Amino acid sequence: MSQLTGGPSDGETDRTGQTGRTGQAGEPEGAERWRGVERGLLRMRRTLLAAVSVPLVAVLGPVLWLAAGPWWAVLAAAPAAVALWGWRAIARNWASWRYSERDDDLLIARGVIWRGLTVVPYGRMQLVEVTSGPLERHFGLARVQLHTAAATTDAHIPGLAPEEAERLRDRLTELGEARSAGL
Repeated sequence: MSQLTGGPSDGETDRTGQTGRTGQAGEPEGAERWRGVERGLLRMRRTLLAAVSVPLVAVLGPVLWLAAGPWWAVLAAAPAAVALWGWRAIARNWASWRYSERDDDLLIARGVIWRGLTVVPYGRMQLVEVTSGPLERHFGLARVQLHTAAATTDAHIPGLAPEEAERLRDRLTELGEARSAGL
């Protein structure tokens, strides 16, 4: 199988901390230069997981102990186990997000179990938005949302550095105008 070019080789890490991977079944292959999302997205999602699960386990254990006895307090381990599984699942999901700018279109790949590849032709883009909510701003992140003529388009790239999001927005807008002028 061919190596995804432009990224790190197996074992090396790129600027986002992702290790290079070879193309696998279901993953896009070719001469595209794939870029991952920022590590801040991983930190943000793990922080949200901890903010929900730690208080839940801390409150549920003592409440069950006092209300039903020590054996029932063991049930507080279930949310803790789910949180530990979620910790790893969040990392795998973060590593699956990547995008590639080609000559005529933008590729967005994501997903671990249900993999998705979105191809957005530059000429079909109508609007490119950069958004950043309070939590995203705290972690130094922004999201690029692409709107096309299709009502069901789900083209977005979360977890970009604000400078990269603005650069991508400007480039996509410029390429979109150039490609749609010929229509």
